[in-house]
Amino acid sequence: MLELKNIDTYYGNIQALRDVNITVREGEIITLIGANGAGKTTTLMTICGVVPARNGEVLFQGKPITRLSADKIVRMGICQVPEGRLIFPDLTVRENLDMGAFLRDDKSGVDSDLEQVFTLFPILKERRRQLGGTLSGGEQQMLAISRALMARPKVLLLDEPSLGLAPLIIRQIFDIIKQINRESNTTIFLVEQNANQALKVANRGYVMENGRITLEDACDKLLANDAVKKAYLGL
Repeated sequence: MLELKNIDTYYGNIQALRDVNITVREGEIITLIGANGAGKTTTLMTICGVVPARNGEVLFQGKPITRLSADKIVRMGICQVPEGRLIFPDLTVRENLDMGAFLRDDKSGVDSDLEQVFTLFPILKERRRQLGGTLSGGEQQMLAISRALMARPKVLLLDEPSLGLAPLIIRQIFDIIKQINRESNTTIFLVEQNANQALKVANRGYVMENGRITLEDACDKLLANDAVKKAYLGL
């Protein structure tokens, strides 16, 4: 579904990603874990075309997208929920959701997806006329995920969805992530510092250190890995 091959990404003269290879299969959840500054967000930004790779190739459904603009990548079916949510605070919940469907012209499909979003997150239906900036952190995260879903993505990129949220809300968000994957067969690429939660929800995981992939395995094996437990699980 999605493949990164020998990716090098730079910010000016500073190399952020080094020979990164990641494969995402259709219908699965994969997670990328690592410390702050490891290169996780840069990986997603490279996929989306926001920070283009200098070397290597990104393939989506077998087609190279490395040199495409960000809007064309969204049109192909890759959509990101950014770190920090980045909703439009001065637009209502409904207007934020409409922005997610901006590139679509299938009104009946958009209406259907809107109802599905409201089924996933009933609180958003209650607050559809409320300004996004007045929502709680958890509600804003729900809105950010829903806005991305309104683009009807084939691959959903999630960047730190648990950031700054209370434990109860984190569990709810991760339950919804599993539900989205299960019910719509949406492929999910999850970047997360909460390694314990991420490895429990995903099928496979990658560990990134200093811009390099240092470990790849099934999540149950990573959870049992002594090095992973010591470095990321606090065990």
